[in-house]
Amino acid sequence: MQSGTAYLQDGFWVIKPDQQQNLEHIVTLNEGKLQGIPVDFEFVDPRKARPRQRRLFFALLGDISFWSGTPVNWLKEYFYNQYMIKTAGKEISLADSTENTVSDAKNLIDIVIDFIFDFRVPVKRGFELLPRDEEYFQYKCLLNRQCIICGKHADVHHIDEIGMGRNRNTVDHTKHHLMALCRVHHTEYHQIGPIAFSNRYHVSTAGIRLNADALKKIGVKGNYENNSINTPF
Repeated sequence: MQSGTAYLQDGFWVIKPDQQQNLEHIVTLNEGKLQGIPVDFEFVDPRKARPRQRRLFFALLGDISFWSGTPVNWLKEYFYNQYMIKTAGKEISLADSTENTVSDAKNLIDIVIDFIFDFRVPVKRGFELLPRDEEYFQYKCLLNRQCIICGKHADVHHIDEIGMGRNRNTVDHTKHHLMALCRVHHTEYHQIGPIAFSNRYHVSTAGIRLNADALKKIGVKGNYENNSINTPF
């Protein structure tokens, strides 16, 4: 991944790479165009990795260990190695003396979250500590139809209501914010309202938007033919 600097200029984000780019190669890949090139740019939180991230990481490892019978220390080294592979050799540690950042720790935890959802690992202690305001966790819950509150099978809840009488199969759902809630918590959300629900479960009720491919994957039918929304998930 190419690093660089981003700044606002005249109301637009300008991205300046740290290294000189081969513009001819970029133009070739972008069908002869230089403007409007899609980029993947990550904003890094430079603060030192937080103790709560360490607690979450080891709580999730504890749940995986209980499920699999694999020692926690072995799992720690396994996920550290997975992080190194993903980051092309960058090392990570969550020890008190670590030099790794909040963003580094978040990326490590995301790898663990992927593992938990991919292998359907039943989590208990770790689930209670998961950052439910984090978009990536909300995305994984939606993609796997697991309730963001309890982990049980979930409905796809529309935060911004579609409206009575409309055919959901003709709606462009990429324009709506979604949340994964089981029937019990879905009903409770409507009974007590979003503010009380958020206060009770310490969860964001803003929801996230999914792109057309993700919506089709989880079986949400709709009209996506004229979709031009670029969503991160």
